[in-house]
Order: sequence, then structure tokens, then C-alpha cells
Amino acid sequence: MSEEKFALVTGAGSGIGKHVALALMKEGFHVALAGRRLAALEETAHEGSQFGVRCLVQSTDVGDPQSVERLFTRITSEFGRLDLLFNNAGIFTKAASIEDIPYEHWKAALDVNLTGYFLCTQGAFRVMKAQQPRGGRIINNGSISAYAPRPQATCYTTTKHAVTGLTKATSLDGRAYDIACGQIDIGNAASDMTDMMRSGILQADGTTRPEPVMDVQHVAQAVVYMAGLPLDANVQFMTVMATKMPFIGRG
Repeated sequence: MSEEKFALVTGAGSGIGKHVALALMKEGFHVALAGRRLAALEETAHEGSQFGVRCLVQSTDVGDPQSVERLFTRITSEFGRLDLLFNNAGIFTKAASIEDIPYEHWKAALDVNLTGYFLCTQGAFRVMKAQQPRGGRIINNGSISAYAPRPQATCYTTTKHAVTGLTKATSLDGRAYDIACGQIDIGNAASDMTDMMRSGILQADGTTRPEPVMDVQHVAQAVVYMAGLPLDANVQFMTVMATKMPFIGRG
């Protein structure tokens, strides 16, 4: 890379976030690692130390405005700028038909999967708008569920549909300030959160069947590609999925 680049990855302690953070470090990005579990973030930073870039580790509750504000205060203080945000932190709630979903589960999903994205986008937008050179890129981790729901997944599905709206709104508002925003919709990337896919997961026809998964590195490389584009080009939406998983003709 001809100049230093600085990124923030949320949910960077495990799964997709960890692999994307390491892939960005390998490409020369200095990376701020945010998530709830400090020990897991420190492990990601330790693994990335081989690439000779700076790592900033910050325990963060993305659904808490004050926690997110502290994160961005530290980023601006220690990095001085932000070129990339990968909004990734997310949760699944327990599978249930809509009439049986506790309000607490609904609120937890909204807090992390949607409010967390909004707060981090807002923080990144403010930094990217004010910095010189101006601009940056925001990539939202959507999901196949942003288009096609799974049964008994109202909370997750609703938040991921909403993320698509946030992506479009951010992309539009960012045009005037050289801020590009795109979304990667991921299907069945192998991680701790998708172990259930291998053993069997509820299908729309009521059966339970295992589903194919793909190597999470394919997701990491897709994000690296999106991140490497100049700001006058943007991947608005990209779908990366296990080829044989249910999606086309799902159900």
C-alpha cells in the first residue's frame, strides 16, 4: 500500500469479524478491533502481530451509545483517521415462531444487529466527513436473510432487512462527502455461529436438514476486494454463499 489505511472491525473477536480483520491486516491496514470479549479481541490482535501493523483493541457494546462514543474517541486519538468500517457484530436469538418471541429477545437483536450498525455508521460518517483527505468506506455485513428469511427467525430477519435500508441510506447521504457504503450478504460461512448448519437446521417445509457451508476465508477475501476499491467505485451489494445452500428457490 502506498499510504497508511485505518480500519475498524466490529465483532472482531471471532468468526467472520476475526477473519476479515486478519485479512485486512495482511493487506497493510491498521485495524481497530471492537467487540464485547476483550480476551478474544486480544487473541485476534496477537495473531495479526505477524503483519507488522498497529492494532487498537477496545471492548465495546455496539448497542450502547456511550460505549461507541468511547470507541471513536480512541480511534480519532490514536489513529487520527478512519478509512474503513466493517459493521459485523451481530447475534442470533433463540428460534421461535413470532407469537412466542419474548420482547427481550426482540430488543437484544435490534440493539446489536441494527442500532449497533447505526451507531458505528454514524461515528464513522462523522470522522470520514471531517478528515483530510476526506471520505472513506463503510461495509455492512448483511445476510442471505436480508432477502430470504429462515423459519422462526423473525428477530434476525427483520434486523437484516433493515440493514439493507441503512446501507442504501448511508450510500446516498455519503455521496456528497466521498463516503462509499456497500453490503456483503453472506450465506453459511463456516464459523462457530454456523455449526448448526452442519448438524441440521429447520427448513421452510418443516424438516430439519444439514446445509452446505463454505470456508470463511472466501468472505474475508471478498471484503478485502471491496475495501481495496478507490472511492469512486463501490460494490453496492455482493452475495457470497455456499453454492448448494438453500437460497435460490429457498423452501
